Amino acid sequence: MSLDVAPERRSWAPLLAVCAGYFMVILDVTVLNVAVPVIGRDLSTSLTGIQWITDGYTLVFAGFLLTGGALGDRLGNRRVFCAGVAVFTVSSAACALAPNAPFLVVARFVEGLGAALIVPGSLALLQQAYPGAAARSRAFGLWGSMAGIAASAGPLLGGLLVSTVGWRWVFLINLPVGAVCLVLTLRHVTRSPRRADRALDWPAQCAVVAAVALLTASLNEAGRRGWSDPAVLAGAGLAVLAAVSFGVRERLARSPVLPPHLLRSRAMSGGAAIGLLFNFGFYGMVFTASLAFQHHRGFSALGTGLALFPAVAMTMFASVLSGRLSGRTGDRPLVVCGMLLAALGLAGWAAAGADPAYALLVAPMMAAGFGTSFALTGSTATVMGAAPTAYSGAASALFNTARQIGSATGVALGGSLLASATDYDTGLRTSMAAGALAYLTAAVLAWLCVPPKSKGA
Repeated sequence: MSLDVAPERRSWAPLLAVCAGYFMVILDVTVLNVAVPVIGRDLSTSLTGIQWITDGYTLVFAGFLLTGGALGDRLGNRRVFCAGVAVFTVSSAACALAPNAPFLVVARFVEGLGAALIVPGSLALLQQAYPGAAARSRAFGLWGSMAGIAASAGPLLGGLLVSTVGWRWVFLINLPVGAVCLVLTLRHVTRSPRRADRALDWPAQCAVVAAVALLTASLNEAGRRGWSDPAVLAGAGLAVLAAVSFGVRERLARSPVLPPHLLRSRAMSGGAAIGLLFNFGFYGMVFTASLAFQHHRGFSALGTGLALFPAVAMTMFASVLSGRLSGRTGDRPLVVCGMLLAALGLAGWAAAGADPAYALLVAPMMAAGFGTSFALTGSTATVMGAAPTAYSGAASALFNTARQIGSATGVALGGSLLASATDYDTGLRTSMAAGALAYLTAAVLAWLCVPPKSKGA
């Protein structure tokens, strides 16, 4: 398929192929949230073990996203994207066959590596296939709506599968999606240029992996050991040291992951920080609410999926709407309004009191889901618009690395707050208050860093 035709006449096949891969990656997060309590009981693991089943995937995903982006720029984004789909699909089969919790955690690590190869290439391939500003905004909006669809379908699908055929089918559903994605990509997505001059900066990659792993491990262990435990404090300190080492290495490297002048861009760094904060709020909410609904309120896995549906269903509608509005309003109003609405939602949950009726939680969940997804398209366009084409894979990787760090820390902190609080209600409300503060901070950053109009709009 030629890429020289007008954007409005382009085939929908590249968009479908790329979105199928992204859908699979996001679905694997949301579909598991309602399944992990059942998996924990079936495999006889603790709350910390449950957190590692969730966060083992996320920390590898986040840690290797920059590597995936750099490999895509160097070897061609289509090639690396297809390799990621293959790795993800095979490791999903391994997860489904896991005989015990340690095996499942290791298989989730490999799954996270596949996801880290898929996601940077997904945005870079869309930017390649739809270079026109209007077409690209619509493509990014639909890309974001895949997260909404996956988030909407995940809890319901997970609850249905766990209640009928068992939790192993939560992973087996990735096999047909992966096969379809691979076929569509090879047939309909044009090969990407290879830039042999983009050397991989392995010290920087190792520093990112170490920072993400140490931070996630420290937060996971805080719930079991306590926040003042020496091992927890040492892990957090080493995570900060690894992050500083990454920054120093980027300044000294001949071929940095991202040139320093790009990292100094308010649009680039601010957009990445916003992504971290809204993923922290949203996925922390979904994880802690899922545990609270099942452990504290006695909901089944399917009942939990239905209970979470108001939050995640709004994400699909908001992504499509923001993609259509961004060309008229610019990105800044969408991101600011979305973050303020989400902050209001989680603040309402935190203020609802001890053991509130479920009906009182519907509006806060809807506000958080809508606001998060409403801001996604604008923040994505901001980051990708700030990067030159040669660094599109790396820019996508930076944005999604920040988002996955947010997811990992949101899940880890939420789980630790539930484990260390005097009761589930206190831990849950504290977690929601932390999420509301993250959303409010993201709104301030959006006002300062997101341009009124995305670059090229």
